[in-house]
This record gives sequence, C-alpha cells and structure tokens, in this order.
Amino acid sequence: MNVAVLGAGGWGTALALVLDRGNHTVRLWAYEADLAARLEATRENDVFLKGVRLPDGVRVTHDLAEAVAGAEMILFVPPSHALRSVATRLTVEAPGAFASAPLVVVATKGLEKGTLLRMSEVASESLPGSAGQDVVVLAGPSHAEEVARQVPTAIVAACRIQDRAQAVQEAVSTDWFRVYRNEDVIGVELAVSLKNVVAIAAGISDGLEFGDSTKAALLTRGLVEMARLGGAMGARPETFAGLAGMGDLIATATSRHSRNRRLGEAIGRGVTLGEALGASPMVAEGVGTCEAAVALAERHGVELPIAEQVHAILFEGKSARAALRELLTRDLKPEAERRVRRPS
Repeated sequence: MNVAVLGAGGWGTALALVLDRGNHTVRLWAYEADLAARLEATRENDVFLKGVRLPDGVRVTHDLAEAVAGAEMILFVPPSHALRSVATRLTVEAPGAFASAPLVVVATKGLEKGTLLRMSEVASESLPGSAGQDVVVLAGPSHAEEVARQVPTAIVAACRIQDRAQAVQEAVSTDWFRVYRNEDVIGVELAVSLKNVVAIAAGISDGLEFGDSTKAALLTRGLVEMARLGGAMGARPETFAGLAGMGDLIATATSRHSRNRRLGEAIGRGVTLGEALGASPMVAEGVGTCEAAVALAERHGVELPIAEQVHAILFEGKSARAALRELLTRDLKPEAERRVRRPS
C-alpha cells in the first residue's frame, strides 16, 4: 500500500517505521522544511526521536502534494492544534488526493480549542466531500520512543464502519505492534484525550513528592471522570476499561516518556506553566485538553473534580498542594455512581 504520513513529530516518525516494516511504500511529510531536509539526509529525527534510524525506504518531503500523490492511505499525525490547518492546506495544495477514495486515518489525540471537537470531527469538517466521513482513529497506549525501538505495543483502530477499521488494522499491525478494532469512535477519542489531563495531575503529585497511593487514587478517580463525561457524550462505558482508556491512562500517567506527566511534575515542583512548556519542543496536549474538558463538562452538566483542579493550577494560579487537598476534602460519597436506566 502507498501510505502518506502527515506529521514528522515523534509519533509520526514512529508510525512511518511501523508501516515500512509492513512493506508499505511510505512518504513522511514534515511541516518544517529544515527538519525534512535533515531527516532525508541523516535518516534521524534529531528533534523528536533521537537515536532512531529512519529506514532508507521512507521518503521524507516538505511538499504536501508530493507526500500524498497516489496515496491509498493518508495518516494525519500533526499536533491537535494543527490538524485543521494541515487538512485544509491539503485540500488546497493537492485537490486530487481524494479522487481515489484513500483510507483516511487520524492518529492525533486531543480536542480542538474553541470548537471542543474531537479530531475525527475536525477532519470531517476540513476535508472535501465525503473524504472526512467515517475516518479511522488510531490510538492507544503507545510511546513513540518505544514503538520505534520495536517494544511490544497494542493499540486500537476505531471506526463506525468495521471494514475500514479492519483495513487499517491489517495494514498497520506487525509482529510487535498489535492493533485491535473498536466501533466506539467517541469513546476512544475522548479517552485518549482526557487521560492527558489526569496524567498532568499524576505528575503534579510526583512533583509534590506524594506517593504511589496518591497516584493510584488520582488514576482511578480520573478514569471515573473520563467515563462520566464520555457517557454524557454517547460513548460506551466499556471503552474506558480498554486500551484507549485504562491502557493509555496507565502509560501516560506513569511513564518517563510522558510529556504530560513531566509537565505536571515540573509544576508540582514550582515551575510555571510557561517555563514548563518552553522546556521541551514536544507538545503537551493535556494543557489544551484541560480547557476543553472543563468546557465540555459544563456543557453536558457533569462534574470533573480532578480536571477542574488541574485547570485551576494551570490557568488560575492555584497552589498545587491546595488543589490536591481540596480534592481529598470534598463531600464524602459512595465510590460507585448510581446509573439511571434509560427506557428501552
């Protein structure tokens, strides 16, 4: 299969490696012209994935039309804030890219600031005609640093139309990179986005030098919040117990590779948000997602206490220690929430 990977960050580069291993013809598009030139010349992504060699078969380009020429699958992997602009630019610069109805895959996690849309919804709005309908979402517990080094990993391909999810599943799976199918696009996208907010909370706990007990409580109750908002938006509860939910939450909230956990840890130690963001070229998606999550909770009338406290720390100058103390002193309640059955 001819595959275009749009976005040469760490995750885009890692997916290009996976696809090359699957004997696909891969073109990797880099937004930055200088990065594209260096990648093509040195075969190493010295900004986002140091120490990993890009196979000779992967063509790197800064030309968007060249990247998607003849593509049977177009994989979007830009940061969440750039997905709309990349999709819109593709429509202008390569208007014939969708003439042969390529598989469109979104591997970007997050919620769009302002619109609060999921990434598949952004693609649906931005791509021409039916090209953005029923895109496949590729997501789950996966660190680029590990996937690129063939560390065994399992993720999810989510689409309402299972034939499309299966096509991506078969194209991307390797002997170390396993892909499952899921129909719950809403749940998968919300889970892999909202877990970044909980990961920031876990990092703040680490920065304050709290223990494993604190982190366990944050992850567990954070998962409850994720499922609560997901349920209000039409997601399936079981999705949050799967790879996109519990799996990605564990990976992101506990790993040394996690940008969101590291950012939270820095803030817990007293670093400002601006300083923490400036310390790395990588995007910590949880910062923007936190704003979107609080806005969505208000829209749907649900409580997200952890997300609200993370928001207060990041954007309202609240003390991290005071915020966690406030979480622990909320009104006492049963652990399990009563669910009202809707009439069939």
